[in-house]
Amino acid sequence: MPHSYEATHEYARDQDNTDTLFSFRERFLFPQHNGGDVRYFCGNSLGLQPKSVSYLMDRELRDWAKYGVEGHFKAGFPWFSYHHFFAERLGKITGAGKDEVVAMNSLTVNLHLLMLSFYRPQGKRYKILMEAGAFPSDQYAVETQVRMHGYDPDDAIIEITPRNDAYLIADEDITNAILEAGDTLALVLIGGVNYYTGQYFDLENITKAAHKSGAYAGFDLAHAVGNIPLHLHDWNVDFACWCSYKYLNSGPGGVGGAFVHERHGNDPKLFRLGGWWGNDENTRFKMQKGFAPQKGAASWQMSNAPVFNMVAHNASLDIFDKAGITALREKSIALTGYMEFLLQQITHLPFEIITPANPARRGCQLSMLFKERGKEVHEALTQNGIIADWREPNVIRIAPVPLYNTFEDCYRFYEILTGIR
Repeated sequence: MPHSYEATHEYARDQDNTDTLFSFRERFLFPQHNGGDVRYFCGNSLGLQPKSVSYLMDRELRDWAKYGVEGHFKAGFPWFSYHHFFAERLGKITGAGKDEVVAMNSLTVNLHLLMLSFYRPQGKRYKILMEAGAFPSDQYAVETQVRMHGYDPDDAIIEITPRNDAYLIADEDITNAILEAGDTLALVLIGGVNYYTGQYFDLENITKAAHKSGAYAGFDLAHAVGNIPLHLHDWNVDFACWCSYKYLNSGPGGVGGAFVHERHGNDPKLFRLGGWWGNDENTRFKMQKGFAPQKGAASWQMSNAPVFNMVAHNASLDIFDKAGITALREKSIALTGYMEFLLQQITHLPFEIITPANPARRGCQLSMLFKERGKEVHEALTQNGIIADWREPNVIRIAPVPLYNTFEDCYRFYEILTGIR
């Protein structure tokens, strides 16, 4: 990957010509603009559709037609065990054992279910620490969980804010706040990558600090999974959850995912809500009273797998398995670095990049904070076949996704910006 960049079309094409992952973009369908593919920089909001989804969906429909109820065991991908098909591939992406991860439900549903297990306030240990400016759904979940246990959110929730006029939260401010909270802290719940700024937090050290204070460490990885290599097992993370429709390209409302460290997942005494699909598979059809959780994260399942909802997830994870998260991360660093370099050449528009400059502290997102004209610029990009994301009140988020974005895409983005006057 390059150590220096050039703001030329020739340079961008040369990088694409030597990119070993370039062909993976052919596995995706692009929205159209004036008869050609758009330049799609919105994968941090909704990933593109893999071309194989329609084939795999048709296969499930044929199996349903052919087998009816017997498709639970006779389908090409038997529905009874459908969630198992994701475990090994999800484990590679998240740095987890196959029994520590499960595809199920949706993100906030999973967050609530996991908090019911890992937020168990007792005595003076009742507080939750999170980052200020977390995605609203996380804020709502934490607020209502706190209220459910009879606490006042203004007292029970500790929010870590950036210093002074900064946009980013210093890593040491998080760990210091955890240690300062001490034995009042029950849970640390951080978004792995902040949706607004694109800041990637130091999950390993946050986990260590939480455990030192006697608290659990959990993470919302919606903007981290499929974006940055994770090592959840080795980092000793207690639990995590994520959606699959962003970098994992699994369609709007696609199935969510959850991680539970094996020391918890294999402990039947740890409280979790019971459901048929979380019960021991060997006794599931005996239809008996008494919830007996199966091994691992799968015991947090409530109902049987929503197979049609999972088809796109199956298609996308197959692409990830072939590309490899390590190679994708290498390209991501170079591609995002090139976009950052190009944006730094733009001096006539009133914006600044608020995403960390250190590649180790970000994924493939750059957030452009506009002092003025932001909405106007976003509309101009859209009119020129660039799909980016507008976030109120004044940020354009762009995500050069390594699976399907190119260096030439980045250069085209730069070209259009230079023409906006």
